[in-house]
Amino acid sequence: MVEIRLTNSKTRKKEVFEPIDPKNVRMYVCGPTVYDRAHLGNARPVVVFDVLNRLLRYVYGSEHVTYVRNFTDVDDKINATALARKEAGAEGSLEDLIHERTEETIGWYHADMDALGALRPDHEPRATGYIPQMIAMIEGLITRGHAYAAEGHVLFSVGSYADYGALSGRSVEDMIAGARVEVAPYKRDPMDFVLWKPSSDDLPGWDSPWGRGRPGWHIECSAMADDILGEEFDIHGGGIDLQFPHHENEIAQSCCAHDHGGFARVWLHNEMLQVEGKKMSKSLGNFFTVRDLLDQGVPGEVIRFVFLGTHYRKPMDWTEKKRAEAEATLRKIALRLKDALELDLWSSLTLFVPPKELVDALCDDLNTSLALTHLNRYLKNSEIHNLLGTLVLLGFSPEGLIEEFAYFEARAGDNGVTRGSQYSSLGGDPANGQADLQGLGRKLAELREAAMASKDFSEVDRLKAALIEAGVEVQMSKNDVTLLPGAGFDPAKLEGLL
Repeated sequence: MVEIRLTNSKTRKKEVFEPIDPKNVRMYVCGPTVYDRAHLGNARPVVVFDVLNRLLRYVYGSEHVTYVRNFTDVDDKINATALARKEAGAEGSLEDLIHERTEETIGWYHADMDALGALRPDHEPRATGYIPQMIAMIEGLITRGHAYAAEGHVLFSVGSYADYGALSGRSVEDMIAGARVEVAPYKRDPMDFVLWKPSSDDLPGWDSPWGRGRPGWHIECSAMADDILGEEFDIHGGGIDLQFPHHENEIAQSCCAHDHGGFARVWLHNEMLQVEGKKMSKSLGNFFTVRDLLDQGVPGEVIRFVFLGTHYRKPMDWTEKKRAEAEATLRKIALRLKDALELDLWSSLTLFVPPKELVDALCDDLNTSLALTHLNRYLKNSEIHNLLGTLVLLGFSPEGLIEEFAYFEARAGDNGVTRGSQYSSLGGDPANGQADLQGLGRKLAELREAAMASKDFSEVDRLKAALIEAGVEVQMSKNDVTLLPGAGFDPAKLEGLL
């Protein structure tokens, strides 16, 4: 059996992963609160844990892995969004508008994450579908002396759990400051957090022993994980921003709800995302959603490739340079795969098997940056079998890459590339106003041959500079000249060069 090593946030050590039951490997990852589009930072844990999900399925078998990622569909932000729509004149009750908004947002989320090549989890529970389980868990916590009811609220007594703070490693003072705790007269201790809170008649609510109300955020994940995966399971993941207070509170209430269950054995947290070296924020004008990028023509494969270039435990910086480099690399891969497909080099493959060194890289705490180093070497050396196996395990469809990057239609006057047409990236139809890179490549080769004799390379340099200015990648070896459309390719700038 392949050995996987993961950095456990709870022990702060890289450990050999030993599942509770190799025939039933279980992972829970905190999903989105569905009130709006997923921004780029929301997408990072999706890709990180998609890679881990794929690795676990490769090592243990797909039928032996259960991956759960929830939707939080009861939340004050969702209520506020629906209320704003109602005040703006939207028809229907507030409950109808909340349901409409959550359904719409979940649909957006699925479409955007699908575009990044992420597999759907085995289970995607919605909080509203597990209210009875939440109420039952809260009742158990009260019975065990870990929670108390006060003024229509139920609160978890942090002081009743001796190990509180072990995950984040924070002192009580730091935790109070970091959590921005709500000071309320019904709290016995400032650190106590809400398990249940009252709902007014105009807000979503459910009947409970403590009156009509709705659950607190933290109890939702504990109840859903417990119901689907059991009292104890293998891996719990999410962004580092959730480590405290959300994950700290999950551990406390889940461990106190059971006599023996230890909740999650391994905790994994991905670091935050930046944009051009700065924290992403609306105030800085660098805040954008996954859909914003997709609508701007940035393929989901490019977003995924950029994410994989940085180890999950390091802050990731999204830059325009990284985007352009990722797109150029994926185009090279797609063209190489297209050539191999046309030469029938795939016919002997019944399965795309990843090379051992690639698997070893991912087994070493998901070292995706090293995996991409191997990928680039396979590309350079035309190791098609290794290239195919690597792409599949990293979550890229070889056929999809060819469709997305190896073909395009480029008409003079267009500022960009429309992918998916019949024209090869090395050809075109000048009669219809399309860029003829193949013809320009022949012309550059002829000019270079003449320059070798005359020792005057001015015309070669002029044409090469014009091609680069148009966004064409010029590759010149001793015997060959190859022109490839790069990031920012503008066929209009090639007019008059032939």
